[in-house]
Amino acid sequence: MGLLRLLVLCLPLVVWAADYPPVRPGVPLSLPEDHGAHPRYRTEWWYVTGWLRDGEGGERGFQITFFRARTGIGEATPGRFSPAQLIFAHAAIADPASGRLRHDQRSARASGRLAGSATGRLDAWLGPWVLRAEGDGFVARAAGDGFALDLRLDPRAAPMPNGADGYSQKGPEPRHASYYYSLPALAVTGEITLDGSAIPVSGEAWMDHEWSSELMPESAVGWDWVGLNLADGGAAMAFRMRDAEGRVVWAGGTLRAADGQARALSPPEVEFAPRRRWTSPRSGAEYPVEWDIRLADRQLRLTPLMDDQELDARASTGAVYWEGAVRAFDGETPVGRGYLEMTGYTERLRM
Repeated sequence: MGLLRLLVLCLPLVVWAADYPPVRPGVPLSLPEDHGAHPRYRTEWWYVTGWLRDGEGGERGFQITFFRARTGIGEATPGRFSPAQLIFAHAAIADPASGRLRHDQRSARASGRLAGSATGRLDAWLGPWVLRAEGDGFVARAAGDGFALDLRLDPRAAPMPNGADGYSQKGPEPRHASYYYSLPALAVTGEITLDGSAIPVSGEAWMDHEWSSELMPESAVGWDWVGLNLADGGAAMAFRMRDAEGRVVWAGGTLRAADGQARALSPPEVEFAPRRRWTSPRSGAEYPVEWDIRLADRQLRLTPLMDDQELDARASTGAVYWEGAVRAFDGETPVGRGYLEMTGYTERLRM
């Protein structure tokens, strides 16, 4: 949903506070103010994914994600060592030339200078890693083991509220929901660094922003999610929540035409059907890396930029998940590119 976009909190110290506000329908989004943090809610994430092309035509995928978590502890004693708010961040480059997913992760208490997320504007940081508004667009910077990102993201389309005007239900009970919108069709410029070599790049990206207090239904173990920038100028987002037997607990999505007209997709209008699976040599998880998906009356086929796009984030958010660049086809015709996320294939996510 941009779903890890759905923060996997494996925090043994989390205390369920009675004043986590619920997510309710009928609350309008207010942008750009809602680009900023909503610190009273339990979980929040800003998630950017995209495709990059270098000067020689080489293609790579990238993602950078910031998560904010309100733990419910230490709020009576604020300060730089308070665990009341935690910040996590993931960054990755999918590099098919080397067959590697280069990735790294960070985590810290929200303490002002070291880590935090501002209200009223997009500004999330964790040390030198940043995702923030700058002028009419955004900048994203992160550096890990053998790679770095230094990118500018400029909107070319209006924000896309998901669900009912930004109220996105995630299960049969309305309490399982998030406030959720996407920014498709972000024009990307900047550079990446691989093994010390700076590479100018350009491309297209997608940003998701969600916040919630109670998201994943008790019967769900994980989800499958995709966000696609379509070649005709439209956009598509779809997800399904799965139980331990792989059955659908809930599904939804948004399909936006090139002219900006969007429709929210109900659970019966979204179907994910696996085509081919890949088994991780590290975790042993078996992921469906190719899919047929149905979005209302539109059928698409998804294929990965490369199979091995598994990210082990147990050192931060506690999850092992597949997060990767994919192409979308209508029959044999390429019609879009985006990112696919699959969670809960190693163990149930703890939300």
